[in-house]
Amino acid sequence: MPFSGIPLEAVDFYRELSVNNTREWWLANKPRYEELVKQPFLELAELVTPAFGEPKIYRPHRDVRFSHDKSPYKTHQGLYVHSSSFTGWYLQVDSTGFLLAGGSYFWAGDQLARYRAAVTNDATGVQLEEILRELTEAGYVLGGEKLATRPRGTSADAPRLELLRHKALSADLTLGEPEWMATPEAAEYVNDGWDELRPLMSWLHDFVGETETSRG
Repeated sequence: MPFSGIPLEAVDFYRELSVNNTREWWLANKPRYEELVKQPFLELAELVTPAFGEPKIYRPHRDVRFSHDKSPYKTHQGLYVHSSSFTGWYLQVDSTGFLLAGGSYFWAGDQLARYRAAVTNDATGVQLEEILRELTEAGYVLGGEKLATRPRGTSADAPRLELLRHKALSADLTLGEPEWMATPEAAEYVNDGWDELRPLMSWLHDFVGETETSRG
């Protein structure tokens, strides 16, 4: 079937799930999940594949083996396109609405070393600053785990010290419940939003890249 958008009722579904996260509730409402969430995400995945690559659609079940929170179901639906190790494009629907994102959610040791070297370098560091400035002006919020202080051996007056504190780096755009979400134009908005993130994704690909393990 042609993509007709992600129904706004999907947001309602996750609002209800967040307060009824039980197997019984899920089984009673699974047809709603299939119609409001799973099928639209499958259709959207086909539309973003040509420009970004084949996405992964996350399963709704949580892995609770090592978690204190034993809630069985995720209170969001995510879709992810891999770019390089621990790096990719992302979109999500949950009880707050629609979110677009891109970047790295983790770096291995060799990746982190390359990132810090690229940030320290004036040419590539300034390039990243400009990319992030444009994204924040467009409404994106920078994320990623950071050190509480500064990397060992880094002076307090080092250029781009705030960026050097990052142990991962991403940019998120929270969109809420826009009218276009439930229309076929949602695919265009996703493509446009992810295109805005391409400079960041390219920088991460070029200067952080794959882990040594991935390189073989």
